[in-house]
Amino acid sequence: MRRLLAVTLLSASAIVAHAAPPFDLVDIESVNPRIRLDLRYATPDNFTHHVLYPRPKCFLRKAVAERLSRAQQELERSGRGLKVFDCYRPLSVQKKMWALVPDERYVADPAKGSRHNRGAAVDLTLVQADGAEVAMPTPFDDFTERAHRCFMALPASVIQNRWLLERVMAEAGFVGLPTEWWHFDAEGWESYDVLDIDLTDLQ
Repeated sequence: MRRLLAVTLLSASAIVAHAAPPFDLVDIESVNPRIRLDLRYATPDNFTHHVLYPRPKCFLRKAVAERLSRAQQELERSGRGLKVFDCYRPLSVQKKMWALVPDERYVADPAKGSRHNRGAAVDLTLVQADGAEVAMPTPFDDFTERAHRCFMALPASVIQNRWLLERVMAEAGFVGLPTEWWHFDAEGWESYDVLDIDLTDLQ
């Protein structure tokens, strides 16, 4: 029984890391300040209509942030860039989202943990050099089939923009979520622990 209890506790600790550094999370602005930010969950302009983050900061695992920087650099060659909507997300916030939308096509089950909870996923879009967003299939956090990557009843220019974003992100080491054109997981995300660290505790 003691052995079983020890194994159970070890498994639980591997699922969620609460506090002890190092977290290996870095502020994307310290890696590439040219990546634009629009952190929606730090405002009420999101599907919950509530402020979920105490400050508008994008934290990612260091290796993930460096990949994202490479994608930005590639886009700059053609006068484009990235605008980020969401990065690392504490597990406590994931639970609030799941309570509103318990649908794994759009919100990860907190019992399993999101790739965002691991600091290994990013939500973003393309922008012009002046910061203006390019036309995409839907706004951010649209939970309809129109946001799916396979949805093709769109203007050719929108399909081209979606393809460009996906191509550049894939070349940088990211995989797109089939149901959300804006969501990308870093390859190897499963090697990172789920975290529940408040954004105010990250420097």
